[in-house]
Amino acid sequence: MKPIKLFAAALILTAAVSCNQPQNSSETTTYDNAVVENIMTRRSIRKYTDQPVSRDVINKIMECGINAPNGQNKQSWEVRIVDNPATMEKIKEIMAKGNPTIKPEAVKGCFRDAPVMAFIARDPEYPFSAYDCGLLSANIMLSAWSYGVGSICLGMPVRFIAGNEACKPVLDILGFSEGYEFCLCVGLGYPDEAPAAKPRDMGKVKFIE
Repeated sequence: MKPIKLFAAALILTAAVSCNQPQNSSETTTYDNAVVENIMTRRSIRKYTDQPVSRDVINKIMECGINAPNGQNKQSWEVRIVDNPATMEKIKEIMAKGNPTIKPEAVKGCFRDAPVMAFIARDPEYPFSAYDCGLLSANIMLSAWSYGVGSICLGMPVRFIAGNEACKPVLDILGFSEGYEFCLCVGLGYPDEAPAAKPRDMGKVKFIE
């Protein structure tokens, strides 16, 4: 399979992880262990409080992230964290100017106002790096929830930035290593909403005898 197909498949996998969140945290379902409960109660959060996430907590979350499974332990990812509101606003302004055919509020709103943004890039020299980044982001989101920190996995910023010469200053700010490709964002912050669970189809899981 060509790398570009692998990359697309990995983004689909990541979107599935981020968007398909079971069980509302307000429900009274009891789970048999803490890991299962964490997985089953995590949601994609689109509204956040103003409470800052400490760098101590962020570092713990990222340590869990980089301990995700990855091919040959190549760790074919890089993460750049922006938790400074001024820096985030500068990035949004560059993106809005670089996408003049789209309303500025739509461009700026693609980050869902998450107070912490983890920008993730992959090493295209390794054909499975997109899968690695998907696994990394899943670990980040699940470990964040264990600390009460909400999260959302975002692909729209990639559409606005990647391949857009007018938005290259954003990549200059992030400072990924040469050759790395920006491929994903994970927003983090304390949730100001409790989304309901969406249905899941266990029929898509089958045993083959």
